[in-house]
This record gives sequence, C-alpha cells and structure tokens, in this order.
Amino acid sequence: MKVVHSDNAPKAVGPYSQAIEANGFVFASGQLPIDPATNEFAVGGIKEQTRQSITNAQNVLRAAGIDLSHVVKTTVFLSDMDNFAAMNEVYAEFFSEPFPARSAFAVKTLPKGALVEMECIAAK
Repeated sequence: MKVVHSDNAPKAVGPYSQAIEANGFVFASGQLPIDPATNEFAVGGIKEQTRQSITNAQNVLRAAGIDLSHVVKTTVFLSDMDNFAAMNEVYAEFFSEPFPARSAFAVKTLPKGALVEMECIAAK
C-alpha cells in the first residue's frame, strides 16, 4: 500500500488518507467541495460544489500519476436527490465515454453540511 497525497485537495477531516494506491488501483476517499486554497466550500450551489468535489478528486488522482480517464467507479453522495440533475450536468463536463460505473444516492447529512461528496476508484 502507498499513501497518495495532494496539496491541491483539502486535507483529510479525519483519520483517513486522501487516497491509497494498492494492487494497481487508486482508492480515493470522498472529496468534499472544499477549496484547498481557502479551506471553505466552493461559493455557490450544487453545481459549484460538484465541480469542486470532482476537481479535488482529479487533483488527488494526479498525485498518483493518473487522471479522471482512469476512473472505473464513482460514488456520489447528495444531501438531496432534487440536486441529482444539476450534479449530473456538471459530472458530464468531467467524464467521457466509456463512463465509469457509478452509484449516486442521497444521505441524511454530509460532513460540514456539504451538498455533495464524491469518491472514486481508478485503475493505473
């Protein structure tokens, strides 16, 4: 196992790594929509927060020497399923065919009151 860390993504808000590389895969922890430059949520609503969460994941993957095209699975956590369409619109800006497998669902709450969080698994 190898720890993956990027200064261009928020620091972990608990006892976990931004990502772990193991057996040819990179397992990226859930990325909140925190701008690492300000340590605050991206300004705006679900679209801006989605963009920031995916950008954070992208930066963690870059630290592992790969990019979003290597992602095989994402999980998107939403604070409200009414935000699904807007999240999906932004998600489509970052991913192209063949799209990764994905799960998306609403949860009761997300850390720090976020509207979205995204985690991913990528193959090297």
